[in-house]
Amino acid sequence: MSQNQTLARPGPPPRQLSTTSGDYDSSNPPDVRKYLGTYGLTPPAVESFDVQAQRCLRLLAMKPTPIEKFQYLTHLRATNVHLFYRLLSENIKELTPLIYTPTVGEACVRWHEIFTQPEGMYLSYTDRGHLRQILDNWPYKVEITVLTDGSRILGLGDLGVNGMGIPVGKLALYTACAGIRPEATLPLTLDLGTNNKALREDPLYMGARVPKISAEEEKEFLDELMAALTDKWPSIVIQFEDFKNPFPSLERYQNTYAMFNDDVQGTGAVIVGGFINAVKASGVPAKDHRAIFLGAGSAGVGVAKQIVEFFIKEGLTEEEARRKFWFVDSNGLVTSDRGDKLADHKVYFARNDNNGRQYQSLLRLIDFVRPTILMGLSTIGGAFNTDILQRMAKLNDRPIIFPLSNPSSKSECTFEEAVHNTDGRCLFASGSPFPSLEYGEKLLTPGQGNNMYVFPGIGLGAILSEAVSVTQDMIYASAESLSTSLNKQEVADGWLYPDIRRIREVSVIVTRGVIRAAQQNGVDRAVKLRSLNDEQLDAYIKERMYDPHQERDIVGGEAAQLLTSGTNGYTNGVNGITNGVSGAHL
Repeated sequence: MSQNQTLARPGPPPRQLSTTSGDYDSSNPPDVRKYLGTYGLTPPAVESFDVQAQRCLRLLAMKPTPIEKFQYLTHLRATNVHLFYRLLSENIKELTPLIYTPTVGEACVRWHEIFTQPEGMYLSYTDRGHLRQILDNWPYKVEITVLTDGSRILGLGDLGVNGMGIPVGKLALYTACAGIRPEATLPLTLDLGTNNKALREDPLYMGARVPKISAEEEKEFLDELMAALTDKWPSIVIQFEDFKNPFPSLERYQNTYAMFNDDVQGTGAVIVGGFINAVKASGVPAKDHRAIFLGAGSAGVGVAKQIVEFFIKEGLTEEEARRKFWFVDSNGLVTSDRGDKLADHKVYFARNDNNGRQYQSLLRLIDFVRPTILMGLSTIGGAFNTDILQRMAKLNDRPIIFPLSNPSSKSECTFEEAVHNTDGRCLFASGSPFPSLEYGEKLLTPGQGNNMYVFPGIGLGAILSEAVSVTQDMIYASAESLSTSLNKQEVADGWLYPDIRRIREVSVIVTRGVIRAAQQNGVDRAVKLRSLNDEQLDAYIKERMYDPHQERDIVGGEAAQLLTSGTNGYTNGVNGITNGVSGAHL
């Protein structure tokens, strides 16, 4: 056998993973269909993008429930990837809730029931020692992966391999919002067992039917995985998602690999972005703000630690910034003398100035602290009741109210409740979407602290700068850049976040900020970007963003170039065409 020959399985056609790459797109003109070898395999009409979108939206409207709409969009992504992303980019506000939160929550709960086709990769604990070889089964060059062990999916608990819906949906947003090519993304789910007894006993469950492995076993598995991923793809960016305890892996890997945890860092960054604008709008100097956080989990602490950075940049010492936070968990105010053992991540913000008093009531704590800011990451729906909201309005001219829990049923209050109980004066951002409303003859639009404002730009910035690690300065830069991305009309209307329909523009601004921070930290390997000014860097970013509207023309250009290069047709039966484009029967 010569060096240029390779063994191939006889008979079956090449495998297609995840997408058909748009080869059967009905918008392709005849020449492109012939070039791709798909001529005659699709209905003859050459359709415009608008006509395709009309059909998709009609089909979507025929689906009576969100989960059925989710399944249709999943099928569309698998069969016509460019059409899917055209549809998503043109309807980002309407379709994101169907491909990600909140619908992806139901999809994960029912993943073992609705599974129809493979997406991404699954690596099991029994695969340890062979992870690098298994990664060779993935046929594409990967620039970014989202990985989960399924142990804390949204607010739904341990779902094991059913958690695959999260990496799949998240990476779809990386592509839609930041233009990372779909084939350069890898959804990755770790099958490390599950403590969900009902799932383990369900005959349809598709993962290992064993309890979750120990933290030490998971650490050893992740050590092997991180080394394998970066050996296979040296410039890969690795995003962790929905781990029950995200802090150990973040602390272990963040300085060694280009990795970050969106639950901790992305959530913190997007809230800081809106928070910066809220502080400006409040008229209260940064040094005079005080914040109560209802909920002291990893997300809440991650948010607060990044707000500490903001206060430090505003001239406070770290100690002064840290003392601006009062955390409340299921046992009341988090204090150092409460009598229980605090989780490690809570210790940083534990109060020792409570004079021995333990506050169980949120309303009593508000009277004690007199906060300017009320944040909710508790998943306790309605926790910010009428009394609490009215007390915040009495204490502050422009109270900052951020009920950040998802889904909307678990939000600490609705936008309508916040507006009516603060006489329309609140500076509001939520984790879940709420509709605009008219109040005092003005149309008020709520802010939504959606991570999709920042994580696509963090990922793309790390990719384009070829960062060796994702530093905290890069994360903070995403927040700061987001706060500057509002246009004049959005600022005039009092918005805290830009219109989500401008997400591609926003992602360019965030990506630029992340790249600049990588350069300042010296973690960038793409040193050629250092010589570009901001305008040139923005152009560079835009040029490298996947645009599903251009793919047809790119392939058409390849076909046209072949026709004009002097080659009369496709000789030797390439793609099954023997007489060339010009000679094909029309």
